[in-house]
Amino acid sequence: MTPNGGGVDVALFSAHASAVVLCLFDAGGRREIARHALDARTDDVWHGHVPGVLPGQLYGFRVEGPYAPREGHRFNPNKLLVDPYARELRGALVHDDAIYGFVRGHADADLSFDERDSAPFVPKSVVRKPLPAPIAADRPVPPDARDAIYEAHVKNLTMRFPGVTGSRRGTYAGVASRAVTRHLETLGVRALELLPVHELVDDHFLVEAGRVNHWGYNTLAFLAPAARYAATDDPVREFRSMVRALHRAGLEVLLDVVYNHTCEGSELGPTLCYRGIDNASYYRLAPDRRHYVNDTGCGNTLAVEHPRVLQLVMDSLRFWVGEMNVDGFRFDLASVLGREAHGFDRGAGFFDAVAQDPVLAPARMIAEPWDIGPGGYQLGQYPARWAEWNDRFRDTVRRFWIGEEGLLGQLSSALLGSSDVFEWQGRGPGASINFVTAHDGFTLADLVAYERKHNAANGEGNRDGHGANHSRNHGVEGPSDNPVVQRARARAQRNLMATLLLAQGTPMLLAGDEVGASQEGNNNAYCQDNEISWIDWHARAADRALEAFARRLLALRAEEPVLRRARHLHGVVRGASSGLPDASWLGVTGAIADIDDWHSPADFIALQLVGDAVLPTETSGATLLLLINGGAGTVRFPLDGDAIVPGTWQVVLDTAEDPSAASGREPSAPPEVSVLVIPARSLLVARHQSDDTLVHSRSLHSGTEFPR
Repeated sequence: MTPNGGGVDVALFSAHASAVVLCLFDAGGRREIARHALDARTDDVWHGHVPGVLPGQLYGFRVEGPYAPREGHRFNPNKLLVDPYARELRGALVHDDAIYGFVRGHADADLSFDERDSAPFVPKSVVRKPLPAPIAADRPVPPDARDAIYEAHVKNLTMRFPGVTGSRRGTYAGVASRAVTRHLETLGVRALELLPVHELVDDHFLVEAGRVNHWGYNTLAFLAPAARYAATDDPVREFRSMVRALHRAGLEVLLDVVYNHTCEGSELGPTLCYRGIDNASYYRLAPDRRHYVNDTGCGNTLAVEHPRVLQLVMDSLRFWVGEMNVDGFRFDLASVLGREAHGFDRGAGFFDAVAQDPVLAPARMIAEPWDIGPGGYQLGQYPARWAEWNDRFRDTVRRFWIGEEGLLGQLSSALLGSSDVFEWQGRGPGASINFVTAHDGFTLADLVAYERKHNAANGEGNRDGHGANHSRNHGVEGPSDNPVVQRARARAQRNLMATLLLAQGTPMLLAGDEVGASQEGNNNAYCQDNEISWIDWHARAADRALEAFARRLLALRAEEPVLRRARHLHGVVRGASSGLPDASWLGVTGAIADIDDWHSPADFIALQLVGDAVLPTETSGATLLLLINGGAGTVRFPLDGDAIVPGTWQVVLDTAEDPSAASGREPSAPPEVSVLVIPARSLLVARHQSDDTLVHSRSLHSGTEFPR
């Protein structure tokens, strides 16, 4: 709906409707004050001009047509429908039986017809004036696609954040606060990825149980920012102000978006929008036409292959980039978007539409590369422009650090950007979104404190959530005051975080992991809008040590170009000074790893990254050694082998070192090191010191040995 000349131009697509009516409501949304039939129909779009309607007007649609569920049609003009193109919704959904198109409790319920008016119980769409164009200068300089992403929920991030007070807690305004943006800047991340912010509704079964759909993967309107996260009465302007503040802090803004299903659920769900506008066009229907294809596990699947549905998705993406100024998207269950009649296709219409769109040209596209339908797991199969969540990285790193043997080969691939997955169509390491934790699953602190999920608070008998978490509790399930357990857990967190942030590719951190945030062992806190999910930023000293460690890691990643190569490293390019390859794997003797090293139960491997083994377009830098000891014994690694760059080495990071004990220690230039000592279950980084290398790292670990 677009304001025009003292009125509004109205348009609504429906291929199977017999009539479309615009309904206007009073300022409180309680009383229907006028109805206007849209009599013109062009290419299945019902349209008309309604004079006298001004911005701020509340409205909805009623759509007439056949109620024939066995033929795929569920029209019911008694149900008020949200405008799919609404930029703002006013009012919350009330879960009254009147919002259903059928009579709940009736035999063959969805085949029955309900005549009650749903208008008192559904949100109203709001007429809005178009926003002025975003200020181009507010968009940050495009960051390196391999810089770190920080995944966060608007409310979880800000509800208890120091310096965010009053009504700004849990809101876009809270995210925009200087306290939050300063934390992200100083931490060293470059992109903030927000869990869904499209206008959504809470599932009926959750409301009845006193809970909510906290994560937000239950979209109602794809062009409207959720009012529940607004501190003001204008969520649109508040959201855009948040984006501007984040951009001024040098941060990209990415949105987690859900175009694979809607909040209307299965045939037993409510009629709020798409089902009542044109069920047979908006949704993929089973062969019997009564039921829905459920490749999402959420009751329905959006028919993105339909031209008008695809148009809605594309218009939504263009709105968030062109008007709200966001920088990219992470697509939930993205395999759904690539499904055509014959299955997943990287050349599907959706991918083609994205590829040619000039508005979306600068936007980052990140896929969650799976759904639950047949052939839904498609890691590595997305178009060349796309990056993908790499769950193989997650599982490999977790399994290695809990002590599973035989994973050195898989770990080596993960550390070098998973070329076996992404390089076949020319994508670099940045296509791999590396993560060890995300919103779905254990937090980092819980990953080292729980071996079983503890989801009783969700009210589903602990049946929900993943059962295989590749976690280790280090001897005690849950919180422990035992200092031995605490030290083991702290080192395990450092190992996992270091592996993530030192790997080639694009790392993603879960908000709160840097301060040891816990969800009490809940690995599926999707319905917990409370202290279980809200990050406790008032952490203990040990957590502050972890935060300092995270900052060191991110600073090291930013300082060293060799950790952020745009190409996959295969040992082809050689160093100008040493003649050694850009990347090489070394065994415990310091020689090139052989078959015995790769299959050794010692679980040790070293990666040498030669800083001046560069192409003409690349930046030269320091040479690094990453020494990874997943075994139970100490490794003494010699530095005098022919495969190692000769000269002076300095330890710049050691996960076996207690960061709190090292705090305040001044960096020092060491004598020449001949042997590095890597304690059990730890990771160490050493940097080669050439004559022109500035020594600016932390002091040596006390276990390092020197020549006699």
